[in-house]
Amino acid sequence: MKNYMMKKQNQKILLVIPRYSGSEKPAYDYAFPLGLGYISSVMKKEGYDVDVINLNHRNGTIGNLVTKQLDSKKYDIVATGHNGMGFSIVKRIIEVSKEHTSKPKVIIGGAIITSEKELMFENLNPDYAVYGEGEETIIELLKGIEDNNDLKKIDGIIFRDENKEIVVTNPRKPIKNINKIPFPDFDGLGFEEYLKNQKPNTVFYFQNYYDFPRTLPILASRSCPYRCTFCYHSIGTQYRERTIDNVMEEIELMIKKYDINILAIYDDLFSSRRERLIEFCKRMKKLNEKRQQKIKWTCQLSVLEIDDNLLKIMKEAGCEIISYGFESFSEEVLKSMRKPIKPEQIDHALKATLRAKIGIQANFIFGDPAETVETSNKTLDYWKRECRGQVGLGFIQPYPGSEIFNHCVSRGIIQNKIKYIRDEMNKDVLFNMTNTMSDGELKQLSKTIQKLGLKYYKFVRPMSVLKTGKSYSVTVECPFCKDKITYGNCLLQNRLVYATYGLICRSCNMRFNVVSPAIYIFKELGVTPLLERIYFRINKIKMNLAR
Repeated sequence: MKNYMMKKQNQKILLVIPRYSGSEKPAYDYAFPLGLGYISSVMKKEGYDVDVINLNHRNGTIGNLVTKQLDSKKYDIVATGHNGMGFSIVKRIIEVSKEHTSKPKVIIGGAIITSEKELMFENLNPDYAVYGEGEETIIELLKGIEDNNDLKKIDGIIFRDENKEIVVTNPRKPIKNINKIPFPDFDGLGFEEYLKNQKPNTVFYFQNYYDFPRTLPILASRSCPYRCTFCYHSIGTQYRERTIDNVMEEIELMIKKYDINILAIYDDLFSSRRERLIEFCKRMKKLNEKRQQKIKWTCQLSVLEIDDNLLKIMKEAGCEIISYGFESFSEEVLKSMRKPIKPEQIDHALKATLRAKIGIQANFIFGDPAETVETSNKTLDYWKRECRGQVGLGFIQPYPGSEIFNHCVSRGIIQNKIKYIRDEMNKDVLFNMTNTMSDGELKQLSKTIQKLGLKYYKFVRPMSVLKTGKSYSVTVECPFCKDKITYGNCLLQNRLVYATYGLICRSCNMRFNVVSPAIYIFKELGVTPLLERIYFRINKIKMNLAR
């Protein structure tokens, strides 16, 4: 990071954490926004007066909540950001802010702007936008606004010039030494409230290991060395790793401050070097030897890195789930996706990970341009034979900025980009991106996937459900190892009709779904409409976790 003069800045900033659900009530089942945490941290470090409102923790509409906060103080700047799925939410935050009598300037950032810069800037209509990696850019932009400097000299921003023309400045070079970036601001974003409301049957992070999970999200690296066609890395394409010393400093600080018991490592690829991963495991094992309640952790790796000895080391260090990018069991499709892996490596990683009693988060995704009836059948045959309901099935979604999105635009599959981003992207619309499959064949594949999911995913009736205060204690028998496990502090939608997706057995680390006796009977009787909704919910959760 650049070293600015440390002084009290004049600008007052409101950082708005957007809603990640459609509810107007407090909701805590979301992936904590580390990107905005980093932005808050660097602004505070440079002496800015920053208030944060986390809309996920408040009761009320976006309009009322933002307006009330703006009424409380004269803010110069409102800042927010989101991924590509948050168009309508960010749009509303911007509208409310600009309509307020205090007339603050609005800055947005994140994948929502980086993926389609001019299109999103024009349609969201903020005053300024930060694209790409934002920690250095946001400070230069704030100083440029305050000092009335020439903004065209600031890399990585978007704004309108004096003629109301959109200006996109040069891209900012990636931050080489990411150790220098201050740790994200958890205090300001309402992290303690977030922790207190976590449940063991929360779908994010699969935090089933403790009845009272306290999960720390952390980034140990940035971007990814691979260039898969369906991925988009909004913080650039240069893969960089923090040192293990730096990572452990943050972990130990957060454990002491927040009594953390689970780590959710957000990295697209946790480590590209075996020795670095082993060093992390050694440090985590040493840390756990000092603790009564062990720190469990999850991460994402490539199947290229996996062998039995490495998995043994990871398991002993507290690793309970590994997320893999399987994507397809067809070599032709993997090549088209630019995945540098082979089916036999997927098979080895799956079997070795299950042998090590480490849970798996992975998906097979269909619909690549090279997909055919034959390639999809090859993947499904493998899935039925080997995956034991531990791997999700779904379709590629063309996210803005990805190569597959550009393919859909050039082929006319997506005819109106803003309409797609605003109205269709959140609805899991089935697009035929393939070169040879007919629409009918693709729809049949979708129906087949749905039927196979209901057949091969494990659905379990609880042995007992007891209410304890506002939560429930659920006892089940694992359908794999037959151990009996009680999950306390669970949140159920309804005492009679409920479904808890993706529970992990605390003995064998296999995943299953717990459903109420009523839903279980519907499944056994084949009541199709209800089961379709259940499958859709499970599938959407699995796919969202891989995004």
